[in-house]
Amino acid sequence: MIDLSGKVALITGASRGIGRGCAEQMAQCGADVAINYRSHPDEADEVADVVRSLGGRAATFGADVSDRTAVDAMVAGAAQQLGRVDIVVANAYYSKRQPFLELDVEGVRRTLDVTLMGAFHVAQAGARQMVQQGGGGSILFISSVLSFMPFATSMPYNAAKAGMNHMANTIAAEMAEHRVRVNVIQPGWTDTPGERQFTTEEQMREGAKNLPWKRLGTAEDLGKAAAFLASDDADYITGATLKVDGGMTLQ
Repeated sequence: MIDLSGKVALITGASRGIGRGCAEQMAQCGADVAINYRSHPDEADEVADVVRSLGGRAATFGADVSDRTAVDAMVAGAAQQLGRVDIVVANAYYSKRQPFLELDVEGVRRTLDVTLMGAFHVAQAGARQMVQQGGGGSILFISSVLSFMPFATSMPYNAAKAGMNHMANTIAAEMAEHRVRVNVIQPGWTDTPGERQFTTEEQMREGAKNLPWKRLGTAEDLGKAAAFLASDDADYITGATLKVDGGMTLQ
């Protein structure tokens, strides 16, 4: 079994969806978890209760990841309350789906500010904490197969995730000397509250039939992949990209 005992994971957007899946899976593997949320405090508290029920410590932090001051305070708070930060999962995102000709500048800017710049803020603040502590660490970026699949009406999000991929690889090259591993997970079509903003139950059910694995991904699927990449079992893995898409991109 994957062992994260003694490690502290800071996960953004962890009150629901993939972030929650990462938090709960890492807690099952023994990690203490700092749970970031922006607009769902009650659900963040639920995740914290799950972490504690599994024997771990938990702390919740309300912060918009596009706000660098808030991110720095969150990382410092996590280190203070839980003792250190060993794992950072940059998962929080915003997506404005609209046809290209109708896109408004503010929607594009917000998507890039949260999805790309927010990941940068969290990764850099977390990396600085890890270097200060010594002993290395792990940074995970939750990207998307849409980083290379030009899915219509999703240009801002697609572009943000494509930028994230190259950003992550560059960070991996620079952080190797500090023994901080940096990797990317690319989910395929995954059943999350965010996806349900854009897709009906029927569309998801029918779409799943066309996927090679005949089902959509789950937050648990992504959480398990994240727990592995964050663990010492993945010690020789950095600068890697793992697709967790049920074969979606094989079509």
